[in-house]
Amino acid sequence: MGTELRRITEGNHGVARLTPAPDNGGTFLGMPKFQKAVKTELEHSVQRKNMRNATTTIRNKRALRVSESPDWEELRDAATAIKNRVSRHLDHYLEEAEKNLEAHGVHVHWARDGEEANRIVAEIAKAKGVDEVVKIKSITTQETDLNEYLEEQGIAAWETDLAELIVQLGHDRPSHIVVPAIHRNRAEVREIFLREMKNYGRPAPEDVSENPPELANAARLHLREKFLRAKMAVSGGNFVCADTGSLVIVESEGNGRMCLTLPDTLVSMVGIEKVLPSFDDLEVFLKLLPRSATGERMNPYNSVWSGVTEGDGPQEQHVIFMDNGRTNVLADKVGREVLRCIRCASCINTCPVYERAGGHAYGSVYPGPIGISLTPQLRGVDDPVDRGMPYACSLCGACNEVCPVKIPFTDIILHLRHRVADAEKADRFGHDAEGTVERNLMKTAGWIFGNAKRFEGVQMATRGAGGVLHGKPLGPIPVPVAERWLKYRDVQAPPTDTFRSWWKKNRQEGK
Repeated sequence: MGTELRRITEGNHGVARLTPAPDNGGTFLGMPKFQKAVKTELEHSVQRKNMRNATTTIRNKRALRVSESPDWEELRDAATAIKNRVSRHLDHYLEEAEKNLEAHGVHVHWARDGEEANRIVAEIAKAKGVDEVVKIKSITTQETDLNEYLEEQGIAAWETDLAELIVQLGHDRPSHIVVPAIHRNRAEVREIFLREMKNYGRPAPEDVSENPPELANAARLHLREKFLRAKMAVSGGNFVCADTGSLVIVESEGNGRMCLTLPDTLVSMVGIEKVLPSFDDLEVFLKLLPRSATGERMNPYNSVWSGVTEGDGPQEQHVIFMDNGRTNVLADKVGREVLRCIRCASCINTCPVYERAGGHAYGSVYPGPIGISLTPQLRGVDDPVDRGMPYACSLCGACNEVCPVKIPFTDIILHLRHRVADAEKADRFGHDAEGTVERNLMKTAGWIFGNAKRFEGVQMATRGAGGVLHGKPLGPIPVPVAERWLKYRDVQAPPTDTFRSWWKKNRQEGK
C-alpha cells in the first residue's frame, strides 16, 4: 500500500492507525447493556427518524414481493426442513464440504473461535506479503472484530460495500446486518465522504451533492483504486453447498464480484451453520433471501465459485469454517433453531424495539430479534450486556411471522430469560439492582394474584387512584423503577370501576 494513501491517525490511546475506527473504540465489547445504552440512543431524534423511514420502506417492499409469491409458505416450510436437516447432520455435511472444497484446490481451515479465525487470516496475509486487504461485507468477520485484529497486525482492511464504507469512513459502527448505515441519511453521507475520503485515497468531488447516484459514483471512484491494487480479499459466505464444494455470495452492488475476481488470494470466513446439503437447495433460499432482506425479486449479483480455475479469478483460495460458540447453540434443543438464520434481517426490519432504539444499543453486531436470540448463546450470559439482551423485546411476535425460515424467536427469547434468571440465581454476587427490583415486583404480583381478598383490596386502591386522576394518563412519578418505565411509555389511568363490579351492575342474573 502506497504511503501516500495511508492515513496515520491517532487512536484513542495515541496509537497510530492505518484505517478509521469508531471514535470510542473499534469493538462492541465493553459497551453498556441494552437497558442503559438505549437511553442514549433514544435521544438521537434524527437517527430515529432515519430508522423509521428506512424500516418502513423495506417492510413495504418486502410485503409487496411476498404477495407476488403464491408458494411463499411452501418455500418457508422447505427452507426450514433443509436447515433442520443440516442441524441434525452438521458433522456429515461439513466433512463432505471439506472434501469437495479441497478436491477443487481450496485450502480448508477450522477455527474454534473468533481469535483463531482472525489469526488464520493474518497468517495468510503475512505469508503473501500483503499489508492491506479488500473486504466483501461480512457479518461473520464483524463478529470476530477482524478489522481491528488486522489493524493491530499492521494490515489495513478496507470495506468495499457502500454502506460498510460509509460506516468505516464515518468512524462508526454498523447498526444493521444488511443495511449497516441505515441510521445515516444522505446529508450525513455527503459530509462523511467530503471529510474522510481524501484522507484514505481518492477524494470525493468537491461539488458532490446529496443525490444518491452522485454519492455512489464518488464511492465507486474511491474504491476502484483499492480494487486494482489489492492482492488479497476477505469474504464471508451466504451458503456453502456440500455436494459440489461451492461457496455462494449474494449482493446488490458488484463490489463483491470485484473482490472475487481481481485479487490473487481469497480468504472466506464462514460460520459452520452456513453449509447446505446440495446445490439444488439454493433454489429455495435464492427465492426467500432477496425478498425478505431488501424487497427484491432476486439479488443483482449471485456469485458461485467452486475452487480455483487457472487464469480466472483468485489462484489461491482459503475457506475458514468457524465455530465461535455455534456448537454450544446446537446443543440447546430450544435455542438451536436460531441457527436456521440466513441473515436476511426481516426480523430486525419489523421489530418495534429496534426501530426506536437503533442497532447500536444492543452491544453486538447482531441487533434486533436475531441479536438477542443468538448473541447470548454464542457468548454466554455471564456478561451484563448479554444478560440484558433477552429483555430488549416486547414479545409482540412480529419477527416470528416474517422470518423466512420460521425461527420461533419469542420462544427462544423466553428460554434465554430463564437462563439469565438461573444464572443470576446461581451467582451469589450477581444480582444487579434492576434485576432485583423486577424479581421483587413479580413476587409481589404473585402474592396479590394468589388470593382473592388481596386482589380485591388492590382493586379498591386502583379505583381510588382512578378517581383522583380523572382519566388522565400516567406520567413520570418519583419512584425509581416507575419513573424510568413511564418516561418512554403512555399508560392509561387506573379505571374507576372494576370488571367484577361492572358485571354485577350490568349483567347480573335477573337484571
